Amino acid sequence: MVLIKSISGIRGTLENIPGQSLSDYDIKQFTLAYIQEIIRKQPSNVILVGRDARESGERISNIIKEVVSNEGLDVIDLGLVTTPTIGIGVKKLNAAGGIMISASHNDERWNALKLLNSDGEFLHPKDVQLVIKEETREASQGQNVGNISSYEKALDDHINIVLSQDFIDIDSIKAKSFSVAVDGINSVGGIAVPRFLERIGINKIHKINCEPDGKFNHNPEPLPENITHICSEIKKGNFDFGVVVDPDADRLCLVDENGIPFGEEYTLVAAAEYVLSHNKGSSSCSNLSSSLALKKITEGYGGKYYSSAVGEINVVEKMKQNNCLVGGEGNGGVIYPQTHYGRDSLIGLALIISLLDEKNISLSQLKKQLPEYHIFKQKMSYSGKLSKVISVFKSLYPKDQIDTTDGIKINLIDSWVHIRKSNTEPVIRVISEAQSLNYAKKISKEIISKLHLI
Repeated sequence: MVLIKSISGIRGTLENIPGQSLSDYDIKQFTLAYIQEIIRKQPSNVILVGRDARESGERISNIIKEVVSNEGLDVIDLGLVTTPTIGIGVKKLNAAGGIMISASHNDERWNALKLLNSDGEFLHPKDVQLVIKEETREASQGQNVGNISSYEKALDDHINIVLSQDFIDIDSIKAKSFSVAVDGINSVGGIAVPRFLERIGINKIHKINCEPDGKFNHNPEPLPENITHICSEIKKGNFDFGVVVDPDADRLCLVDENGIPFGEEYTLVAAAEYVLSHNKGSSSCSNLSSSLALKKITEGYGGKYYSSAVGEINVVEKMKQNNCLVGGEGNGGVIYPQTHYGRDSLIGLALIISLLDEKNISLSQLKKQLPEYHIFKQKMSYSGKLSKVISVFKSLYPKDQIDTTDGIKINLIDSWVHIRKSNTEPVIRVISEAQSLNYAKKISKEIISKLHLI
């Protein structure tokens, strides 16, 4: 039984125990809080609701729609959509906000409410605090019942915005005759990714786990150890690359033509390579747990690199402050503000396919052209206070190597290690990076051994 309230939304397991899981009661309470603290301040009285393909999604959607309607607000149900699709839809349909029902990379035992503002972006941390504060919410009395309707063109609107970018050369991409394998993890990516690929001129598509029935055929976090099936399929077949997404398709991971994972960290790096090579001197941003490769590329093109606390909205805020042209997170999340201030697998695909098309090289060849770094990720249960962890490590390393923006990050020579509490799981994450995987593992092992002593 878990209920986590953070800048990533309200996320929990589904035992239906109030206060200890994402229960019906908690869904109603947080929906009311969102309406009272965020939506009532907007001129529009429309809220969008969308979901990934989890079996629990439709039930949760019905609860939310009933609460919103009973509050006298109108609901537009987008049905099965990606998280960036609902973000783009909020602006397209002039809504006051949106609720995306998805627990992202968590498995079927979980679901979550991702709350968006009137710009179609995740709530600012201060607004999140208003929604999640400990307070019993009462439903309004005497309200007229709002209208509940559906809108089926949201994904097409999303794809059209991506295709409106002038860097995409559909004729050239079509001429390449790319052959692509797609793992949609039996969720909305199984609809969105193939449809997008077809729209940019790619018709050789081998679909794996693309039936959106919510029955995830593997761990839904698109890490190398979880995507062995598509890797095997590519090794047996004749594909230019493979595409893997998480259940709400805001994270993009790729597999090269040899069936080898490209690395989720390098999704953003490759997308940024295309953007920055065409816009020299522009700035970029990623979170503190993302690869140094983005910094190297940005500075190589004469731009400035910025880092933020982990969490999409934190990256977005830092990007806005510094007018960054591209950014994201090292979990496969690409943010390209020309389309939307949010992680989006489709714009990530558009940028990387355009890069492959322009350079006329394979994905494995592209990887060799990018700065080489290796990230090693671990997590461990920890019931103590993070402040104690920070205090201990601050005493062990020089002040100029320490960054406490989010947990504690220790910056070393061409390497680093970041220790922080997860926004999405009840764990501490330890992430390290170096120019060799063995050294990244060595750094992480040293940190983990120290953590066990605290």
